[in-house]
Amino acid sequence: MVMRDYNSDRIDLRSDTVTQPTPLMREAMNAAVVGDDVLGDDPTVSLLEQKMAQMCGKEAGLFVPSGTMSNAIALRAHTSPGDEIITAKNSHIYIYEGGGYAALCGASIALVDVHGGLMRAEDVQLAIRKQAGSLSHFPDGTLVCVENTSNRGGGACYQQDSLDDIAAVAKSNNCAIHMDGARIFNAVVATATPLHRMLRDYDSVSICFSKGLGAPVGSVLVGTHSFIAQAHRWRKMFGGGMRQSGILAAACLHALEHHVDRLSEDHRRTQVLAKAINKLDGFEVKMDTVETNMVYFESRMPALEVMEGLRQLNIDVLDVKPNVCRIVVHLHVTDEDVERIIEAFSSLEN
Repeated sequence: MVMRDYNSDRIDLRSDTVTQPTPLMREAMNAAVVGDDVLGDDPTVSLLEQKMAQMCGKEAGLFVPSGTMSNAIALRAHTSPGDEIITAKNSHIYIYEGGGYAALCGASIALVDVHGGLMRAEDVQLAIRKQAGSLSHFPDGTLVCVENTSNRGGGACYQQDSLDDIAAVAKSNNCAIHMDGARIFNAVVATATPLHRMLRDYDSVSICFSKGLGAPVGSVLVGTHSFIAQAHRWRKMFGGGMRQSGILAAACLHALEHHVDRLSEDHRRTQVLAKAINKLDGFEVKMDTVETNMVYFESRMPALEVMEGLRQLNIDVLDVKPNVCRIVVHLHVTDEDVERIIEAFSSLEN
């Protein structure tokens, strides 16, 4: 399926957030029935929230502007100031959300080592600290956060038994467990695991629509009725209430209907790119982490030089370390683009 729906001679691989709404998505947005969602009057937002809760096997949902806000609300609803959050050292919550866990929650963070980009249950167990029995030296570890897929883990996915084991560790230590599911549908497609089964043991989940699913804006946070009632209050205080946001929710509903199954095409193209780049002298890809739509590659030349060389060929990538760049494949990347990208990398090698 060719999804290039806008005029551009550039191939933008910096992120799957660079996508633009397709013509059919724009039609759905234009036709959306809307109301004031702050007053609870937007039927399209309500439909999206109900649909996502049902798909995830949860009781209720809350539409918010971004994945970062969705995570921030979840962290705040699950914790009290002085608590500790346990998450992977490469997690988006820790690296890319502006220290919100500290500023908005007053919480500290315990970082868990990763293997192949992912946490292990036994390492989560070792990271959980409790105030009781420590003469009050330790904070209370009250929340475990898992990111699936793992962005800085190369797009790797957790296997279901690992997700279940981590959730069991959290519960046995009286911790809530939250999933940052920014790209959870990539994980669903890659592992062929039903969404509700993947999330069975998780208290809350943040699901983003503006990444691989191609919507312009929006995330949904799901959980129990009581949790979402708390989350609604924090959304208000964080400034996340929106008025006629059914226009945005309609894009998300369209994405759910039309852009989930096609994620397998992104994964296929990603594999082609990763294998081709890994064969070139001067580049190395950790192929065991290439499971979804991301390629992290190490280069002999500085990352900034790689970026500039590709930029001159109308291809954009993102530097993440001095010698490491990231490629993210999305619905605007075609098979022809993949061939052009491989040719560009081959020219850099020379």
